[in-house]
Formats: sequence, C-alpha cells, structure tokens
Amino acid sequence: MWAVLGIPPNKAPINVATFVSYVLPPIILYFVMAVLAVTPQTRVFRVACWLVIVLLALRAAFSVDIALGHFERKFHNDLANPMLMVVTRSLYWVFPKEPLVRKIRPKNSTPSTLMDALDLAVTFRGYGWDWSRRMYVPPETRPSNRTGFVLYATLSAALHALICGSMHRAVRSFYPAGLGSISGGSIFDETLPFHLRYFRSSIITIICSLATYSLLQMAYDVCTVLGILILGQDPAQWPPGFDAPWRSTSLAEFWGRRWHQWLRHIFLVMGGYPLSFIFGRAGLVIGTFLASGVYHQIGLSTLDTTSEAWRMLVGFGMMAPGMFAEDAFKQLTGRKVCGPAGWIWTMSWILLWANVIIDGFVRAGLFRAGSFIDGVPPLRMLVERLVVDFDTWLHAV
Repeated sequence: MWAVLGIPPNKAPINVATFVSYVLPPIILYFVMAVLAVTPQTRVFRVACWLVIVLLALRAAFSVDIALGHFERKFHNDLANPMLMVVTRSLYWVFPKEPLVRKIRPKNSTPSTLMDALDLAVTFRGYGWDWSRRMYVPPETRPSNRTGFVLYATLSAALHALICGSMHRAVRSFYPAGLGSISGGSIFDETLPFHLRYFRSSIITIICSLATYSLLQMAYDVCTVLGILILGQDPAQWPPGFDAPWRSTSLAEFWGRRWHQWLRHIFLVMGGYPLSFIFGRAGLVIGTFLASGVYHQIGLSTLDTTSEAWRMLVGFGMMAPGMFAEDAFKQLTGRKVCGPAGWIWTMSWILLWANVIIDGFVRAGLFRAGSFIDGVPPLRMLVERLVVDFDTWLHAV
C-alpha cells in the first residue's frame, strides 16, 4: 500500500522538493475543499475531493521529516497531527447539503468566496460561522483600539513566553534528570512514600499545566499580532482563546467554556458525533474525550513509538465520567455543580487524571528539549535553585 502511495521506506528531510512533492498537494486540495464547502451544489465533488485528501495526507505524514532528525522538535514539528486535522476538518465539510455560511466579516469587507474559503480553512474554532453558533466565546477584555490591542497581545506573548520557559526549566530541574531525558523517566518517584510521591507528582503536573497553558496563549498572541499587522485582519476576528480556566467551578465549565476551544470541533468529528449516533449525549461526551486522547497519543508517538496509549486514553477519557457525575448531581439536587465546593471538585478531578496524562508526556521524553530560558543564565539558575531545594527538602522529610 505504501509503495502505491509513493511513500519512501524512510522519511525524507523537509526541503523545497519534498515540500512541493508531499506537503503542498494536500494543503492545496484542503483549500479547494474549503472553496467547495462554501459553494452551492458541490456535495458530490466534496466527497471525491475528500477521498483524495485522505490519501495525500497519509502520504505526507509518512514521507517527510519536518524535525530534520532532531528529537526535541518532533512533537511540535511532525506532520501526523496537522494532516489528521486536514482530514478531519474536511470530512465535516462533506456532509452539509447547503454551503457553510460566514456570519461575521471584517468591517468594510465585501463577500468573497475565496476569502470565505481561506477563513474557513484556518479558523479552527469556527468563530463567525454558522456551524459554530453554539460555541462559547469569552468576553473581550483587551483594548478596543487597534494599536492598543496589538500592544496588549505583544506584551501578553512576551509574558507567557517567560512563564512557559520558566515552568519548562522547572520540570527539567526535578530529580532525577530523567524527566528531561530522551528515555523520559517518570513524574512518580518510587523512593518516596505514597503520599509524598503523589504530592510531588501533582506539583510537577501543575507546573506542566502552567507551561502548556502559557505556550498555547503565547502562540495565539503571536498569531493575533501577525494576523492584524501582516494580513490586515480586524481585532474582532481574534476573540480571547481562554477564559481564566483556573476559575472553573465545574468540569462542564472548564472544558466547555474556559479552556480553549480550538480543537473542539475536530474532536467532535473524530469521536463525539460518531458515538452520539449510537449512545446519544453520553456517546457525544465519551467520544469527544477519547478523540482528544487519540489526538495527543498520535503526537506522543512521534517522539516514542513505544509509548503506551492507555495513559492518554484513560487520562482524557476519565473526564467523561466526571461530567456524568455532575449531571447526576444536578438531577438529584436540582442544582448545578458550582461555588467553592465545585471549584475543589473540578481542580481535584482534573489534577488526579492530569497526573496520568503528564506522566505519559514525560515518559515519551517530551521535556527533553531546552527552552529560551536556558539562554538566560541568571533566571535559569534561580529556577533550578528553587526546584532543587524543594526536591531536596521533600526527599529529606
């Protein structure tokens, strides 16, 4: 099968030739698919186009090495997940009988099929489109004027880059050094008593979570600035990505409103919608979280092909029983999970299973790569000193 698709036995390094031969074809067809999705009476063409996209996406994912052989770059520079996004998003565009409709456009712009298709192709949340009308959009708190908006996003990117780098260095500073090695190690220190072992692993999990949040926010801020300054987009096209997830008082609020919604539709198409046809709303919830687990596992597999999938599937999958528990609480009491007790419940449940998820990340060697903090010796030394002192104290208790 691989020979038929023209897939080489070993991945070729990315260059102009391999980009044009392998990466560009599925991207072009993905955009063509977006054009068809906003054009009436094109369903038959969309079906045919999607089948070709699947083959081209497989060919690209298994043929080109964007990381150029550097282990530490693979997680964020592998084509597996991007091509999965291309296939999943274009799959949804196959089914609607009517063309997808863009509801919100930049000020003073005129309707354009090509510009609508481009926006559809790059707008993962679907902000301003009819197919995402039920999606929660966080309230805007940034300056309303264009200059102030860009300056705010720039400062936010710098701040979150600093936080991300500091948290990343902190994780790598924990003993043993295996947390940042190619073999990975584990966040669970078997030399510690049970209660201290899980206290320590939870501290590491919280630090990793802060690093993840900061990285995503930084990336979104950078894209916001580039979109406005270079592409001339309106600030209104860049609504907030997060809504203070640490303030969530229920799992439903955390995952449905306060955490980012960029991949929400992809997970619905991958697992939520298919299982909902069989099990109703329960299938929608279970399928969505399992799809999230599969997505993250594919990313880890680019680092370590022997990584065990159960950690991602269980870690994300257990969010579904937590959501069902909240539904049961509402049916029994007539009240939603909320307030201080709801916050304690939400953070405890997420932290419990995030331990499993983060351990999977660490075991795959995700934190082997360095960060820009490594190039700032005083800050690096301060972070390392704090972590080493804490870990030494913990082992001496």
